[in-house]
Amino acid sequence: MTNIILCGGNGTRLWPLSRSNMPKQFVDLFGGRSLFQKTVERNKLLCDKSLIVTNQEHYFIAQDQYEGLKLNRSVSYLLEPIGRNTAPAIALACFSLDPEETVLVTPSDHIISDQALYESALKQAKELAQSDVLVTFGIQPTSPETGYGYIESEGNTVKAFYEKPDVETAKKYLLSETFLWNSGMFCFKAGNYLKQLKIYAPKIYEASLAAYAGALKKDVIRVSLESMEAIPSDSIDYAVMEKSSLVAVVRSEFEWNDLGSFDSLDAIEKKDENLNTQDEYLLSINAKNNYVSTNKRLIALLDVDDLIVVDTEDALLITKKGSSQQIKSIVEKLKKKNSPLIDNSPKVHRPWGNYHILEETEGYKLKTLVVKPGKRLSLQKHFHRSEHWTVLSGTATVTIDEKSFLVRPNESTYIPMGSKHRLANEGKIDLTIIEAQVGEYTGEDDIVRFDDDFDRGEK
Repeated sequence: MTNIILCGGNGTRLWPLSRSNMPKQFVDLFGGRSLFQKTVERNKLLCDKSLIVTNQEHYFIAQDQYEGLKLNRSVSYLLEPIGRNTAPAIALACFSLDPEETVLVTPSDHIISDQALYESALKQAKELAQSDVLVTFGIQPTSPETGYGYIESEGNTVKAFYEKPDVETAKKYLLSETFLWNSGMFCFKAGNYLKQLKIYAPKIYEASLAAYAGALKKDVIRVSLESMEAIPSDSIDYAVMEKSSLVAVVRSEFEWNDLGSFDSLDAIEKKDENLNTQDEYLLSINAKNNYVSTNKRLIALLDVDDLIVVDTEDALLITKKGSSQQIKSIVEKLKKKNSPLIDNSPKVHRPWGNYHILEETEGYKLKTLVVKPGKRLSLQKHFHRSEHWTVLSGTATVTIDEKSFLVRPNESTYIPMGSKHRLANEGKIDLTIIEAQVGEYTGEDDIVRFDDDFDRGEK
């Protein structure tokens, strides 16, 4: 069985922790593991292969985090230049598989407890999928949630799908034993899904088939922007599941949370005796029931209750509990202002490693760069800035114009404006440097690449 892991979405309701360049599924929310990594680990004994569908901008993050798990199993990647929702994403993945291959489709941003109950539900789903039906997983509701869709069922039979309800309707659903939360997880044979998609959403099927046929299939599957834009955008629920008669549901009793808001994240965090988040950097006096995410600096709460406080290096969010679903409206306002805060966090991942902006102001920018062993940056030049590199650990191989040389810890070098240059790590450990940029413009788009190991353009 192949686990198709869907890694799309930007998680705007978890801003400022989640950004476009580091969406919530890749954020370390649990002290060493991301939601994506937890998804991989949860299914590693149930599926013998992983097929990861993600935005091409996040490929190297996904690859780095997957490799960090050190699993000895088959993994492949399908990269989308833009998202077109779940129906096309799953179709593109299924086109790459044998039609008889059973697939488990899972989002990458869910929390699931009770592994034994989870495995039991998957066993039922896999058995049902052998009878050529499309299986979805329904979760037993524990509260009148308005952020989830619902499934009305009788046994394994799906009677109807329902949109996210208002509070009063959700309360009625909770009192009925026939209504389940729609988890967004599925199990079926790859070919059966494509057959149903062709019947009920033929335009999506044909456009996805054309996109897959024209995709670059080398080390990974890369779909072109033009062919992706030609695919109608729709979810698997709207396109297929709500229309097909060949749909079954497995009633699932494991604990499940899609972490769509800070309120849902708060529900699974450890609490102190006053129901505040348990955190060594939180000092609370006469404060109760507060969710706090700290950036390793002291947060002090005095005489306040029911707050959500999220502190990052470059943004601070304060809201009331119950309002976190509306954080996306903040993101919309930031978009209108063209704010970089919705896209970029201070730490940015690149295929060669990462960089972390320490300070930035008019005329200069200060960064740390970490280059992984065996990796190198592109051969490049800048029109508006010069750079100073100081090695903190590892050994740097530096090229400036026609000259190459080594720079060791506590040594530095200077790259004049307009010079072709390259930084490489030919050693066995991470290379860490401090980069000081000085010039009239220090934007990331002031770069011309002459040679690049990762086939990137000029930006």
